[in-house]
Amino acid sequence: MSELRFMTAGESHGPCLTAILEGLPAGLKLSEENINRDLARRQQGYGRGGRMKIETDRVEVTSGVRFGETLGGPITLRVVNADHGNWGGRMAPFGEPEGEKVTAARPGHADLTGAAKYAREDVRDILERSSARETTMRVAVGAVCKELLRALGMEIVSQVTNIGGEAVDEAKVDRKALGKDNGSELNCYDSEAEERMKAKIDEAKKEGDTLGGTFEIIVRGVPVGLGSHIQWDRRLDARLAAALMSIQAIKGVEIGAGFKCAYLPGSLIHDEVFLDSEGLPCRKTNRAGGLEGGMSNGEEIVLRAAMKPIPTLMQPLQSVDIESHQAVMACKERSDTCAVSAASVVGEAMTAFVLAQAVCEKFGSDALVDVQAALSAYKERLRKEWVAG
Repeated sequence: MSELRFMTAGESHGPCLTAILEGLPAGLKLSEENINRDLARRQQGYGRGGRMKIETDRVEVTSGVRFGETLGGPITLRVVNADHGNWGGRMAPFGEPEGEKVTAARPGHADLTGAAKYAREDVRDILERSSARETTMRVAVGAVCKELLRALGMEIVSQVTNIGGEAVDEAKVDRKALGKDNGSELNCYDSEAEERMKAKIDEAKKEGDTLGGTFEIIVRGVPVGLGSHIQWDRRLDARLAAALMSIQAIKGVEIGAGFKCAYLPGSLIHDEVFLDSEGLPCRKTNRAGGLEGGMSNGEEIVLRAAMKPIPTLMQPLQSVDIESHQAVMACKERSDTCAVSAASVVGEAMTAFVLAQAVCEKFGSDALVDVQAALSAYKERLRKEWVAG
């Protein structure tokens, strides 16, 4: 049994972006349409910049899939960068450098630290790879992992809950509707809050500024016992938090009640356990966010992430030049005013990968039929132990 893993490659304005996903079970039916749908969702959203008018991301699968079904080998995914053709020789792998060097580092970006760490004289050597364009392939990988989870009865949905301080009213959000297309340009399920968010984005764009926000990921149908309490690096909550924190511009992650746990007594935080009509354990609240002791507890997994404003401002901040070592205004790159809705799609993808990885660890990863059989037998064992117990 091989570990489910993936790696991405490519630069923001290079010829293409690539990902290799290894360890997925054979016999899983894949939909090219579903992968492209998530790629399109990542590109959409009120406040996105000019790059999205150039690119129409479409996946090309070059290995590991035959006639719409996985073979068990590494799956290679590729997305062509349409904008590469507009860059001439500036991103050529060989030959003499073309175009001016970028030396004015942007505060909040990888520019300055990356140039120092990798001994580069042109910040473009850093910003091209550190760009959130890389998440294109994470979304493609996540879309494939979603197919595995779907085949096992799980579903991942998301919603944007705040942009620039304009927050949704949770009382107005129908959580059962999350994941359904409601026509929102911001992946928001409170129409009144969305209008306020758009107004805030318009204001920021006019001022040459950017905005961050928060989004929520919900996973339905998760079985009990994914992850482990045995070692720190096997704890599912830790792995999910790390996956979300790995997304560009994410600065905070919480699970369930999250930071509210620090302000309330245990009697108002811990989810009491009851027996349902079949005699099985159940909870009437979910402040734990579906995770206890590093393991899934059978409730919905609820994750939230906070995204900082994008570091590229049209009204640049004060910075330094890595070549002259003088004070300058930061460089300007084509960018978005707000990309929180796009980040929510990337969050779904990273969550899907971690859960797919945990599923394969527990139930195997050679053939889908064996994974399904193992999951079914496991659920039946748990049911019998409680009902007969």
